[in-house]
Amino acid sequence: MSLMASIPTLPTLVPGWYPPTREHWELISYLWQFFPVFTAVQWLTNFYPQGKTSVDSKFNLPGKWAWCLMEVPGMLTVLYCMLTIPRQEHLAGLPWANWTMAFVYTVHYVYRAVLSPLLLNPSMSPIHPFVFVSAFAWQVANGLSIGGWLAGYGPTTVYDWAGHLYYIEIGLVIWGWGFLGNMFHDDDLREIRRSALRRQKETAARENKPVEGVDKLYMLPKNGLFHYVLFPHYLCEWFEWAGFWMVGGLHCVPARSFLLNEIATMLPRAMQGRRWYIEKFGKEKVGSRKAVIPGLL
Repeated sequence: MSLMASIPTLPTLVPGWYPPTREHWELISYLWQFFPVFTAVQWLTNFYPQGKTSVDSKFNLPGKWAWCLMEVPGMLTVLYCMLTIPRQEHLAGLPWANWTMAFVYTVHYVYRAVLSPLLLNPSMSPIHPFVFVSAFAWQVANGLSIGGWLAGYGPTTVYDWAGHLYYIEIGLVIWGWGFLGNMFHDDDLREIRRSALRRQKETAARENKPVEGVDKLYMLPKNGLFHYVLFPHYLCEWFEWAGFWMVGGLHCVPARSFLLNEIATMLPRAMQGRRWYIEKFGKEKVGSRKAVIPGLL
């Protein structure tokens, strides 16, 4: 019995779109390539009400749960496509390489969307509904693009991957090192708040005072690639998805769009973040550190 036959049939949530038909998937994947055009507005404004640049608003959502709910749809969409489209296309199963790409994508977002906000981060700044809705839509579109390709509209047999094993291996190594680098630098940022929270609790216990909290506590981290850039976790994530694209092959348009769309929206955010650091800590303390690419940007 095939793997697909052993999985319960899942309902079609939005007929023709979720999961998408081949025609709708082709349209989504084509249009998704033009997302960087819309990110041009990020270079023209400093308005980004989340994280370091969050604003006070009665509409703000709790940071941890909002982050989880806006980041997890991409992972769930990919998995949903993997479990529905093969039946829709009358496929007996999918190649192991398809499942490998789905697996590493899921691993990243289990860490990023679930473990980080809900278990690892001591605190998170509130998130404005504008950011929440934008990120939610981004994740769904990206999930449909990648999920459709992996689930039956891209390679469907092991022969489609013939001669590509070397690139899969190298791509997975790049993805793995990028993922580890992402986690390392994320944890360095967390440690700033964890250590501050420990000191606050010690002081509170000693002086019988309430714990102030670390929701808006920021310092200049110094470990790893923080010596050279202020957002190395962004850079490491880009390496992750460059490796992911390499696994899929240069012809994998959804993986390419994923990488380029991430860079398009995260680069102006990093540049804005560097200006924020300079305003808060001064140009002298920031020094020669760039935003995200050592020696360049």
